[in-house]
Amino acid sequence: MVLAFSWILGPLPAVSLDTEQTHFREAVSGYTYQFPRDHGSHDDFRTEWWYYTGHLATEDGREFGYELTFFRRAMDEAHITTHPSRWAIRHLYLAHAALSEQDRHRFRYAEKISRAGIGKAGSETGRLHVWIDRWSVEASPDHHQHALRATTGGFSFDLHLASEKAPVVHGEGGISRKGTESGQASHYYSMTRLRTTGTLTVDGHLQTVHGISWMDHEFGSGRLGNGQVGWDWFSVQLDDHSELMFYLLRRIDGTADPVSSGTWVLPDGTSDALTVSDVKIEVLDYWTSPASGTRYPNRWRLSVPSRRLSLLLVPTMPNQELMTERSTQVTYWEGAVNVTGEAGERHMTGQGYVELTGYAKPFETSR
Repeated sequence: MVLAFSWILGPLPAVSLDTEQTHFREAVSGYTYQFPRDHGSHDDFRTEWWYYTGHLATEDGREFGYELTFFRRAMDEAHITTHPSRWAIRHLYLAHAALSEQDRHRFRYAEKISRAGIGKAGSETGRLHVWIDRWSVEASPDHHQHALRATTGGFSFDLHLASEKAPVVHGEGGISRKGTESGQASHYYSMTRLRTTGTLTVDGHLQTVHGISWMDHEFGSGRLGNGQVGWDWFSVQLDDHSELMFYLLRRIDGTADPVSSGTWVLPDGTSDALTVSDVKIEVLDYWTSPASGTRYPNRWRLSVPSRRLSLLLVPTMPNQELMTERSTQVTYWEGAVNVTGEAGERHMTGQGYVELTGYAKPFETSR
């Protein structure tokens, strides 16, 4: 889940982004989701992203984590009418792909940026299809599977994802709040358990893989709330087929913003909302990046007392940092974690992903 990368994008290389929002819809209460329509692009909102992470295993037992994320940012009408040609930038597309080789503690990533209008990048409305060059995500004709493809210099993957549960909508009234003011919200849903098969190529060696993935899709036109400098986002998939998502929005004074929230997904696919008072997160360890010098939390105790749930989240390896100067210009940590813990008297195991932003450089919002 990539809450606000597209909201906080500033000027990008060779691209001038207008900051006035003159015609974009805001995420407001009462939105009615329709699937598979809402898997597609929502061009009347300024920003949008499709986010996939997962844990994969080869037939010989090697384990990997992966990420593939696409971002769409729309330009203002004034920019388009000032540059009326097929080369005019109507939508800017960005993407990140990453691979965590757990046994070798090797983390690699790549990034892309392109524009719609010349065929090198784009997205469809009404159905899931987003692409930049040879990176893409696309739904099958029956909409039951998502095909993910990405090729980089050191790795590539061709994955097929089939959902075991219906999409889970986060927040209340169809919106996920990021602040208290009008428009400080998004439409946000997840597919929390996607059975995954396909192939993974690492350094020219092709391997068959299987595993479980997670998908987030979020769209809106707002920004972070006042005084927010970053967020910690957690996704957990447990062995009893329940899942948990929680995002902790951090304020400039170090406290959690009261709008921080999440969702508990039961094995049968039903879900319950979680507020900031429902969840306790304790940082147990830190890691300092040798590349950026940034100090990140690197081990957590996540508890939901009302459910007698206590989970230990441990990264599969410390270094899962992305420095995306060529695209979103954000340095962040996005990594695979192993999960153990208890739910009442029952021992639990699982897997997940954690995203940490605003540690290398706090996001600039109104104070």
